[in-house]
Amino acid sequence: MYAVFRKELADHLSSKRYTILFLLVFLAAVFAIYIALQNIRSVVTPTTEFVFLKIFTTSGKSIPSFLFFLSLFIPIIGIALGFNTINGERSSGNLSRLLSQPIYRDSVINGKFLAGLAVLGIMVVTVVAIVAGLGLRLIGVPPNGEEVMRLVFFALLSVTYGAFWMALAALFSVFFNRAATSVLASLALWIFFFFFMSMIAVAVANVLVPVDQNSSVELLIRNAEVQGMLGRISACTLYGEATAALLTPELGSLNLALLVMTSVRGRLGTPLPLGESLLLVWPQVVSIIALLAICFAVSYIKFMREEIRSI
Repeated sequence: MYAVFRKELADHLSSKRYTILFLLVFLAAVFAIYIALQNIRSVVTPTTEFVFLKIFTTSGKSIPSFLFFLSLFIPIIGIALGFNTINGERSSGNLSRLLSQPIYRDSVINGKFLAGLAVLGIMVVTVVAIVAGLGLRLIGVPPNGEEVMRLVFFALLSVTYGAFWMALAALFSVFFNRAATSVLASLALWIFFFFFMSMIAVAVANVLVPVDQNSSVELLIRNAEVQGMLGRISACTLYGEATAALLTPELGSLNLALLVMTSVRGRLGTPLPLGESLLLVWPQVVSIIALLAICFAVSYIKFMREEIRSI
């Protein structure tokens, strides 16, 4: 497995695809950090405790934050690293020649997945570190120990989220013979969950629990509960909620019903300690890991049982 891992890692790091993806994410991060620095004074008050984290969550009037850009590009990176994991080798005829060597079949898929995971981790950690360094240089406010730990957990969660999309793309790579089909299927699911799932959740909630400007708080809470239940079907929603709680300690709950109630009666302004924030996001993190494990397990079983013929 180490030989496959080393070969795949070298291929990824030396490919033009990796360079293009990294430059795309880096430019988006630099642009987002520039917008955040231009608008950070409007969100920071003398009583703000976690100033450094505002670099990652502050957005402009029409430009989203770095967190939004990262949540947008991480699935694309994961899909790009996993869509031709198996069918690329199968269509070129290299898979049968590779398995004819004294190498176990599971070492192939495990080595390829770990290599993609390593590349994804390098890319995410590097971009987060660059943004943190630029923010430290430009705003001059160093992070405290809790902010550093929150950024570490944020990077780990982002890598896990990207690994889910890579496992999903690898799953389609095992089931479909053509790489174009697997990448299109992966992108279709990403587009559906990222852009349309929230709108569907809102529409279904409004049908089941109709609300308007004159609705009571109880109806608003019930409507928000239905939205949250449907929205959490998407891994994009789970990642967004978890990262928001990690980078915004003032967010005391991920329950949409409670957020609606507090927005009506007053905001919760006391930041949560790191331990409580981790407990708050633990269900979302476990759900993402479970989705990752399911996708990889299905692709692993399918690959181990399928017949490999030479072309």
